[in-house]
Amino acid sequence: MSWEDNIRRVTPYTPGEQPKDRDIIKLNTNENPYPPSEAVMKALSGDAGAGIAAVSPDALRRYPDPAASALVHAIAENIGVGDENVFVGVGSDDVLSMCFLTFFNSDKPVLFPDITYSFYDVWTDVYRIPYETVALDSDFRIKADDYKKPNGGIIFPNPNAPTGVEEPQELIRKILEENPDSVVIVDEAYVDFGACSAVPLLKEYDNLLVVQTFSKSRSMAGMRIGYAIGSAQMIKYLNDVKYSVNSYTMSAAAIAAGVASVKDTNAFEDSRKKIIATRERVKPLLKELGFSFPDSKANFIFATHEKVPARELFEALREAKIFVRYFDKPRIDNYLRITIGTDDEMDALIEFLRKR
Repeated sequence: MSWEDNIRRVTPYTPGEQPKDRDIIKLNTNENPYPPSEAVMKALSGDAGAGIAAVSPDALRRYPDPAASALVHAIAENIGVGDENVFVGVGSDDVLSMCFLTFFNSDKPVLFPDITYSFYDVWTDVYRIPYETVALDSDFRIKADDYKKPNGGIIFPNPNAPTGVEEPQELIRKILEENPDSVVIVDEAYVDFGACSAVPLLKEYDNLLVVQTFSKSRSMAGMRIGYAIGSAQMIKYLNDVKYSVNSYTMSAAAIAAGVASVKDTNAFEDSRKKIIATRERVKPLLKELGFSFPDSKANFIFATHEKVPARELFEALREAKIFVRYFDKPRIDNYLRITIGTDDEMDALIEFLRKR
């Protein structure tokens, strides 16, 4: 027997490439191409202004508030719920991981789409959770009736990743009504780019949890802030698990920056509207070049070309220092996920494609 016999072996999540070369057009990891708001930068520099607690030397030498109360309150106030309805974590990945650990403890399988965020099956593997993938239809849409079967929980992104497809509220409502004994998690990482949030449904369904993030629409992927909104009982269960694993998950800097971001609504609206406008401008240009794609409500487009294989395009773009995301997976191995960058970056992409 070897010490390796007791190792927990998993197939890890593969994150998008983060190249060291800065002389590239980076459209592969769905980051926001615009900087965080000035209020965020002031909070991090110790000069936040009225109503926002900046980071001080004293704050950095002490342990942070384990409850991240200031950030929880800012998010709750912004959404229109109570503080007891908000849970925060180190990016939505941390929040979702805690959700899997907390809520998915049945012998029945957790259900999620076959084409979806590729961290879901990693967490089920790590935490030894049984799961079953449910096939999207030919238009990459969820069929609510497919989730009407015994399960230990349900999770799906809306808009979906990597397709960008938004499911209507009626579908979410149907899944909730047909699964009253299951926790249903809607992962809304991309909701701010034109989709409709499931948050209003929280008033009707105590088995619903909605997860969002600061990484995309708030330009704070490097700060790692995510949160969940749900019933007070659900949030209590999440905090119980969090405090049993690591009480001090969120840094003082992240808390201060997060509060500043939530309060700067003008910067948030300006950034997301620019991305939506660029996305809508680029869609017809890609179609003219022979691409087709589902109608995206995210900050990316999931596109396939009528003649040129996706892998070939991916490699040609990479040669030209334009990075997009390619997934070598069943059903989607002829698609590219293209993050929406600045207008200049997207124009450079279109110009390269025109010359091929």
